[in-house]
Amino acid sequence: MRRGGVAQFWVLGAGASALALAVPAQADTLQEALTNAYLYNPTLLAARANQRANDENVQIQEAPGIPSVNASGTYIEFIKKSPNSFTSPDRTLQIGPELTVPVYAGGAVRNAVKAAEERVAAGQNDLRATESAIFSQVVAAYMDVLRTQALVALTANQVEFLTVNLQATSDRFEIGDLTRTDVAQSQSRLALAQGDLRNAQANLINARETYIRLVGDAPEDLQAPPPLPNLPTDVATAVDTALANNPDLLAAMERADAAGFDTEVAGAGRLPRVSLFAGATYTDYFDTLAGGAPGITQEETTANAGVNLSIPIFQGGLPAARQRQAQARETAALEQVIAAERETIAQVRAAWSSWQASLAVIESSQIAVEGATLSLEGVRAENSIGSRQILDVLNAEQELLSAQAQLVTARRNAYVAGFSLLAAMGRAEARDLGFLGEGVLYDPAINYERVKGRVWDWDRDPEPVAGATSTVDVATPDASVPGEDETGTESGY
Repeated sequence: MRRGGVAQFWVLGAGASALALAVPAQADTLQEALTNAYLYNPTLLAARANQRANDENVQIQEAPGIPSVNASGTYIEFIKKSPNSFTSPDRTLQIGPELTVPVYAGGAVRNAVKAAEERVAAGQNDLRATESAIFSQVVAAYMDVLRTQALVALTANQVEFLTVNLQATSDRFEIGDLTRTDVAQSQSRLALAQGDLRNAQANLINARETYIRLVGDAPEDLQAPPPLPNLPTDVATAVDTALANNPDLLAAMERADAAGFDTEVAGAGRLPRVSLFAGATYTDYFDTLAGGAPGITQEETTANAGVNLSIPIFQGGLPAARQRQAQARETAALEQVIAAERETIAQVRAAWSSWQASLAVIESSQIAVEGATLSLEGVRAENSIGSRQILDVLNAEQELLSAQAQLVTARRNAYVAGFSLLAAMGRAEARDLGFLGEGVLYDPAINYERVKGRVWDWDRDPEPVAGATSTVDVATPDASVPGEDETGTESGY
C-alpha cells in the first residue's frame, strides 16, 4: 500500500521563505514540529494503539477454527443415597481432558477471518489519514504562529509610527501649522491601531496555544518553512493521484470488501457444522463403590472419540434475516465508497483552487506593497511641503499596512492549501516527507505480523503506558515577537 518515490521535503532550499520574517539562529523548524507531533501527539498515538487492537480481530476470528482442549474435574459427596441403591459409592472424583477439532462450519470462520483482514487494512489506511490530518493541523498551526507574529510586528510598527506622528502633529498644532482636526485624526488613528494591536496579540497567543496542543512544546523562534514537494502541475493529475492514494477512499473500499465477507458469514448459518472430538475420563470411587466389596474396581479410566454433525433444519428465518441484514450493510458500504470518492475529488479540487487563488493573491499583494510603499513616501514628502494633509499620510500608511497584512496572510494560506492538497492526494505522511529514517517510522504491519498466529492463551503484552508528552509544565505563551519583521522577503513559492 506504500507508494514509491519518497519526496525529500526537508532538504530543499532552507533559505526559502513562505512568510517574511527575520529568522534567528537556533530557531525551531517545521521539521522539528512535525517530528514532535509524529512521536508524541496523543491523538496519533491513540490511533496507533487502536489499530493494534484492531489487529487482534484476525486472531479472534481464527480461534473458532483452531482445535481446542478443555479439562474438567468433578468431585461428588453423596450425602443421602437411595435405600434401593446397594452399589452406589459414597463419593467420586472424575477428571479428564477433551479435544475438539472443528472440521467444517459452512465457511463462517474463513470468511470472518477475511473480513477481519480487510478491516485491518482499512484501519491501516485510517491511521494514514489520521497522520496526514495531524500533520495538516501542525502545518496550519505553525504557519498561523508565523502569520500572527508578522501581523503583531506590523501592527506594533504602525502604533509606533502613529505615536510619533501624533507627537509631531501636536507640535505643529502648537505653532499654528496644523489644526485641531489634524490632531484629532491622528489621535483617532492611534487609538484604532492600539486596539488592532491588542487583537493581534490575542490572536498570536491563541495560535501559540494551538501549536502547544498539537506539538507538545512551545514555539520559540520559528524558521520559515521549506518549499512544498511534488505539488501537481494541474488539477486532473492531482485528482488521479488522490483516487489511487487517498487513505480515506482506500479505507472505504476495504470496508466494503469486508462487508461482502460478512454477508457470506451470515449465510453460513444455514449450513451443517462438523467437528471431531476425543476425550478421556478418570474416575476414583475412594473404595466406596459397593461398599468397598472385594473384586469391585474402585478406579477406572475410559476414552472416547467421535464425530459431531449438526444440520440446521428450521431456525425461524434467523439465518435469512441475518444475511439480508448483512447485504443491506454491504450496500451501505458500497455507497460509502462513492461518498468517499466524491469527498476526495471535492477536497482535491477545493485545495487546488485555494492554493492557486492564494498564489495569485501573493503576486498581487507584492505589487500592492510596492505601490503603497512608493505612495507613502510621496505623500510624506508632499505633506512636508504642505501640499498634502495629515489625513492623506494616515490613509497612505493604513493602505501599506493592509497590503502587508494581506501579503503575509496570502503566504500562509498558500502554504496551508498546498499541504492540504498533498494530504488529499495521500502524499502528506512521514514516509512521503522523508524527514524520519526507516528505523524511526511507525509501521503498523510490524505489529500485525507480531500478533498473527499467537495462540497461547496466556500470552499478553506489557502493562499499558501513555507515550504522549504532557503540556502541564509548558509556560503560558505571551505575545512577544522574536526579531524584526521584514515583509519584503521573497516568497518560497
